[in-house]
Amino acid sequence: MGAPHADYGIDAPGVIRNLAIAAGLLFALALAAVLGLLPRAFEWQPVAGLDLHFPLVSMGLSAGLGFASGAAWLYFGSRFGKIQERDRLLDRITWRGDERVLDVGCGRGLLLVGAARRLTSGSAVGVDLWQAEDLSGNRAEVPMTNAELEGVADRVQVRTADMRRLPFEDGAFDVVISRAAIHNLYAAPDRAAAVAEIARVLKPGGRALIVDIRHVEDYARAFREHGCDDARLLDSRLWSVLVAVFTLGAMRPNTLLARKAG
Repeated sequence: MGAPHADYGIDAPGVIRNLAIAAGLLFALALAAVLGLLPRAFEWQPVAGLDLHFPLVSMGLSAGLGFASGAAWLYFGSRFGKIQERDRLLDRITWRGDERVLDVGCGRGLLLVGAARRLTSGSAVGVDLWQAEDLSGNRAEVPMTNAELEGVADRVQVRTADMRRLPFEDGAFDVVISRAAIHNLYAAPDRAAAVAEIARVLKPGGRALIVDIRHVEDYARAFREHGCDDARLLDSRLWSVLVAVFTLGAMRPNTLLARKAG
C-alpha cells in the first residue's frame, strides 16, 4: 500500500443525501406512472376555468435527473476536485510567505493546509465548531493530521471557536480565508456578525478571501460597513445565476476578496 494521503472529506453530506433521496422518489414516481400504478398525468382544477396538467413521467424524470446531477456534482467535486479548487482559490492572493493567516470554519483543513504550504516564516491557524452535518468526519484532530501528511504541521494550529466571537485581538492577521462556512449560520445577523469579526481581526491592509455557496453579496456589503471599502466579487455573476437555476435556488456561489483600509 502507498503512503496515506490527506483526506478533506465530503462537503454537506446531508444535502447530498437529501438530493439523492429526492431523485430516487421522483424516479420512482415516473416509473409508477409508466407501469400504470399511477396515472401518467395529474390534472387539477383549483378554480373554475383553470385546468392544471402535470405529466408525471416527464416531470419525474427531468426533476429526478436535476436532483441526481446536483448530488453527483457535490459528491465528486468534494471527493476529487478539492485540491485543484484550493490552489486556484489561493492563487488569487499574492503571498510573501511571512503572513499570519486565519481560516474561519477550517473543517478538515483544506484551505488551512493550502495556505500553510505557501508560507515560509508565517503561520496559519484554523477555527471551527466541528459540525459533522457540514462536513463528513469533521473533528478537531483531523486538520492537524492532514497538515502532518502534507508536511506543514509546524506552521499550523487549530482552535475550537465560534466565528461570531473570534478569540483574537484586533488586527491580528494579514490574511483571513474561509470556504463554504459562513452560510452555515442560518440567521442573517449571525452572518453579519461573523463578517464583522473577520474585518476586526484583519490588519490594516489585510485581505479576506471568502468563497461560499450563497449570501456572498451580503458579505461584501458587510465588509464595506466594517472598514473594507475594497470588497469585490471575483467570479462571474452569470455563472452564479446559472448555478442558482440548476440547483433550484439552493446555491448561488461566488468568491469575495476584501481589503481592509490601511
